Amino acid sequence: MKRLIILLAFVICQVSLSVAQTVTRTQHRAAVTKDAVTTGSMTIRKPGYISIATDGGKELLIMDDTKFTMTLGGKKHTTDSRKNAQFATFHTVLKAVINNQPIPAGDDLTVSDKNGLKTITITPEKKRRQLFTSFVLVVDAKTSAIRQLRMNGRGGDYTEYKMK
Repeated sequence: MKRLIILLAFVICQVSLSVAQTVTRTQHRAAVTKDAVTTGSMTIRKPGYISIATDGGKELLIMDDTKFTMTLGGKKHTTDSRKNAQFATFHTVLKAVINNQPIPAGDDLTVSDKNGLKTITITPEKKRRQLFTSFVLVVDAKTSAIRQLRMNGRGGDYTEYKMK
C-alpha cells in the first residue's frame, strides 16, 4: 500500500510538471514554391525537456537537458550544447523559458517586448557548417508559454513551429 501511494504521488508530480500544446510546423525551402505544413504536439517537462513531434512522429525536435535531437526528412541529427557553441545560448534561453526565469544576457542574443510578447533572437557566431543561421523564439511575457520557434537556415530556408 505504501509503495502504491508513493508511485501515485510520483505520477501526479510528473503530470503536474508536464505541459502539452498543439503545434503547426512550416518548413520553407527557397527552391520549392509550396511550403510543407504539418501539425503535431509539443510536450514540456520541467526542468529541461521539450519534445515537438509533427507529421505523425516522423519529424522530431527534442531537447533533453543539453542533448538536442532533430529528425527531419528521415535524417537524424544530434548535438550537445556543451560541445556545440551554436546551441549553447539556445539551450540556456529555452531552459530559462521552461522554468519561468529571466532570459540571460548574451552577446549573441537580443530581446524585444511588444504587445505582451517577448521576441528572443539568437544569432550564433557564424561558422561554415552551421545547421542554422539564427533562432527566433516568441514567448508570452506573462505566462512564459512558447508561442513560436523559428530556425533560420542558409539561403532563406527556415523551419517554423507555431504553438497554440
